[in-house]
Amino acid sequence: MPLYLDFHKLETSDISTEELHETHNMDLAAQAEFGVTELKYWVNLEAQNLFCLVRAPNKEACNKVHENSHGNTACNIIEVSEAEFNLYFGVGHDINELAHTEAGEFDTGFRTILLLSHTDFTGQSDQYLNEVIELIEAHNGVRVIYPEDDILVSFIYASDAILCAQAIRKLLKSIPNEAELNLTLVSGRPVDEVGNEMFEEAKKKAHCITMLGSKNCMYLDLEAKALAEKANAHTNINTEDFVLLKEVDFNFSIEVFEILNNKIDQPDFKSDDLNNLLGLSKSKVYRTLKSLTGFAPNQLIQEFRLRKSLKYLRQESKSISEIAYGLGFNSPAYFTKIFRKRFNITPTHFINASKDN
Repeated sequence: MPLYLDFHKLETSDISTEELHETHNMDLAAQAEFGVTELKYWVNLEAQNLFCLVRAPNKEACNKVHENSHGNTACNIIEVSEAEFNLYFGVGHDINELAHTEAGEFDTGFRTILLLSHTDFTGQSDQYLNEVIELIEAHNGVRVIYPEDDILVSFIYASDAILCAQAIRKLLKSIPNEAELNLTLVSGRPVDEVGNEMFEEAKKKAHCITMLGSKNCMYLDLEAKALAEKANAHTNINTEDFVLLKEVDFNFSIEVFEILNNKIDQPDFKSDDLNNLLGLSKSKVYRTLKSLTGFAPNQLIQEFRLRKSLKYLRQESKSISEIAYGLGFNSPAYFTKIFRKRFNITPTHFINASKDN
């Protein structure tokens, strides 16, 4: 029977664990009628969020239980696989089905996501990637399946994620001119108000800013920073290495990413087109992009094309010519020239280096 995770918005944060348990018992009393088994639940009182793990025949049955027991139906329900669920939530235990961490604290269900995009130009990445994995494990991170070549990691504690990011950066900086990284930390909830994947909004934020941000730069959302500081009130959490991002920064980066992703195959797509699609003035777009990514608009467009090319070249499913034209370059020769200028290596040599990993 499928496994589902749902999201409820609580009416108040002023609720006791006893009241939560009573509500959960109502669900238990109603579940048999709809062929549902309520397994576990997570609560974040400050955010007024509650998440339930349920085994059920379908989403409708999940909501029928809540509707008939107490009326607080879910804002969203997603189907999850056992494997992915265990990667995010396999650590910890529960007391009367209310989730707790291994340390005995309430498990809010929120996680801090670390997304690392790394590029090696020597073919020796296996050597340092093994060390990266060791650092992740040493900081209590769990590597999550991710469709890209990038590394996605989940942390229960934001402070662990911050310390891990700093350790990874220190490691990769010790490899001069041989590896680039873009790293983003975002805290988020397992189920959003819309969407079909676990931590979908957090992963989207991390992916967009990682694709757009300055090379060898680390980004941190304010929520992760606040969570780390709250949990470590007596310990100094140093975030000076990070560019701090507000919600408005992520919203802007997502909009820019989606425009570039849709228009990048057009050779004549320039900064004026980006300004028009964003509906903002030239000066506003320039200032915002420069502050957020370190790039001027036309520089960002070219950088975005080149970063896309790295992913395509590693996949080896297309020729260099197909990649060049597909990313809006006027010719393969021009693409090779720009690629070599940016990465100090030709596309062909990069393909060969990637094969060596």
